[in-house]
Amino acid sequence: MIFDNIPEQQHKQARHPHEFFLINLITNHILVFIGVLGMAKQEPWALLIVPVVSVVIMTYLIWRAALSRKRDPWFVFCHWQLCARRSRFFIGMIILMGMGVAAILASVGGNVADLRPGHYAIGGMVMLPTLFTVLVLILMESDAVHKANTGDVPEWLVKKFPPPKEMSGNG
Repeated sequence: MIFDNIPEQQHKQARHPHEFFLINLITNHILVFIGVLGMAKQEPWALLIVPVVSVVIMTYLIWRAALSRKRDPWFVFCHWQLCARRSRFFIGMIILMGMGVAAILASVGGNVADLRPGHYAIGGMVMLPTLFTVLVLILMESDAVHKANTGDVPEWLVKKFPPPKEMSGNG
């Protein structure tokens, strides 16, 4: 639903959570991951940098979204909630990937030197859903930045958190 009477300052504030999430996805999950991947043969534990940094950033986004109800206008609050929902989903994907990698490591007794090509193939298949999710979330968060610019709030958020009486939206 599009709301026409949103002040420009609120548009800017509503973009912030989506921009932080996009920075995490693009910088951390693509650029840093590629950089650390080159070091993975010598230091396989360096790959943990990416999910740890990501979970810290997304935990901040979820925490800040919880504070948003008291701090922010309704439109900004809704965009924080949208970002927090996606952050929780992505944390779940990272946990699932971590469980898969842990299962692979457990199969060799935790000794990375004992990994065989088949383990790497399975590891790639374990990581693939998370990498695909990164790409989809980049598209969704880019669209959310556009929605924040145009005063758009998803219908499910409007139903869950009804707007104040003075706000008028058109569908």
